[in-house]
Amino acid sequence: MAPDFSRREALRALSIGAATTSLLPTATQAQETAPAAATNPAGVCVLLPQAVEGPYYFDPKLVRSDISDGRPGAAVELKLRIVDAKTCTPMPGIRVDVWHADAGGIYSGYERQGDDRTVSAKGETYLRGTQMSDADGIATFRTIYPGWYPGRTPHIHVKAFLDTTSLVTGQIYFPDDLSARVYKEREPYSKRPVADTTNASDGIFQAGEKEGGGTVLAVSEVGELITAALLIGVDRTGEAAKKGSGFGGFFRRIIGD
Repeated sequence: MAPDFSRREALRALSIGAATTSLLPTATQAQETAPAAATNPAGVCVLLPQAVEGPYYFDPKLVRSDISDGRPGAAVELKLRIVDAKTCTPMPGIRVDVWHADAGGIYSGYERQGDDRTVSAKGETYLRGTQMSDADGIATFRTIYPGWYPGRTPHIHVKAFLDTTSLVTGQIYFPDDLSARVYKEREPYSKRPVADTTNASDGIFQAGEKEGGGTVLAVSEVGELITAALLIGVDRTGEAAKKGSGFGGFFRRIIGD
């Protein structure tokens, strides 16, 4: 029998730890290291909110940990730990896809982007890639800090699959104060230093926050490197992903190319 996940559970996520920790989902560690952005009970594994896929997903079939492709921007190490939300145990061998915009807010592979909708990145595959979670359920990517584009707060898209079963399509976010500082102080972000949307004003972020909290990464900085980490709870049966997929498909049809 499939687990009985409520809508509230399906729209909550646990952001844990200083990003340099081992991401173990224990109550003690969560209490010691959880950032202010985490609003869930310490040590509780909950489902990552399903979120719209958006118009910019494709699978370039690139299994790689470094997805930066030499794009300029602040270096980020992204650590995502996939756990079974029912048992709180790590899930090895999970396919994890991530993709996001570059420092100028442009996604690879698509036309009609940028502030004036004249930028094309057709044929490009930067800032996209796939990793399999390791024995501890962790998938690690080297990338850059995502730039903003009109109407959206900075975010990274993520998908997870167990064999051919889709477990989650989600969006994960950075603290607003960190984004503001990166855009003001670092090149090439400082060419567009004032984002028009923050977590507090982003409709997709707020949709998740209404039922348990926006999914904000835990971050730490050592020198120029930003490390960002998140514990991602999934329903291994795929039922939660099916229930949350309808709006994403509709959204893609409306604004896709």
